[in-house]
Amino acid sequence: MEQDELERLVGDRLRLTLDEIVRHPRLSEARHAYLESFLKVYEGEPFLVRLLLEAGRFFVFHCAAVLEAAQDPSRRETWFTVGALKQQLALFGYASDRQADHLVARLREVGFLELRKAPSDGRVRLLATTEKLRAHHIEWLVAHFVPLATLYPDHDYGPIFARDRDFYLLHCSRSVPFNPAAARLMMTLPDTMLFFGHAAGPLIQNAVLKAAMDAGDPGAVVPYIEATNRFGVSRTHVRNLMISAEAAGLVRIVGRGGRNIEILPRFWASYDRGLAVGMYLTDAVNLVTMREWLESRARPVQAGSIAIA
Repeated sequence: MEQDELERLVGDRLRLTLDEIVRHPRLSEARHAYLESFLKVYEGEPFLVRLLLEAGRFFVFHCAAVLEAAQDPSRRETWFTVGALKQQLALFGYASDRQADHLVARLREVGFLELRKAPSDGRVRLLATTEKLRAHHIEWLVAHFVPLATLYPDHDYGPIFARDRDFYLLHCSRSVPFNPAAARLMMTLPDTMLFFGHAAGPLIQNAVLKAAMDAGDPGAVVPYIEATNRFGVSRTHVRNLMISAEAAGLVRIVGRGGRNIEILPRFWASYDRGLAVGMYLTDAVNLVTMREWLESRARPVQAGSIAIA
């Protein structure tokens, strides 16, 4: 059902299927490339990590970026308001109305979001992202293209790796219609949602899996307590997350004092499926974006037009 919906949004057949990605013989290589790229986005950025932990789910950065890029000043229903942000977050089950209000207030305090009057209606307040948010989000998006480029080097992902700002904004604007399908696919990934439901969950998940991959043994016993310092969360929080992961059959807590975990086969399988879902969706949006981007570049520039940097 999701494939039919995605093909309708793309306006053509998809070039990748979810099963094809899951069965790809180099998927583990793509996983390692993604883990390395994703964690690098947050490495050495303790302020950003603390902000995201306090503010809520880091996914809000994606919602903010795509909603702003997709708004049309002439169409009120597309305006980037707090209400529109809440609707997108609710699709993914990330935040209640109260949490979303706190999130917006906190992001405004630290200069990631601004609130402005709508040009055509001064009674309405529109949200706007700042360069600080956009600079982080484009690196976050690039990290999600890394596994695709690893598996499919013949596909053209050059514009996003070049950080082309026009391509980036177009990709964001074309993402919004895909969000309902993305949310439904996410809900088929209970193990992924287990980590997304905890502060710093995705960061901790990726850190322990990368440690096991770096050890060269999928079943390696790795420490997890280091995440308390690396991501600014308490030992109790990380340990409780590992207890939940153990109950789900993803890890086994071992060692004196239960400070280490053994990664179980289910963890790798569920993570790889989640990674494949992300690649599947990202490539679908990229098909639409590349088509429109190439068409716009092929059009002759009209005399008297002014390019805006």
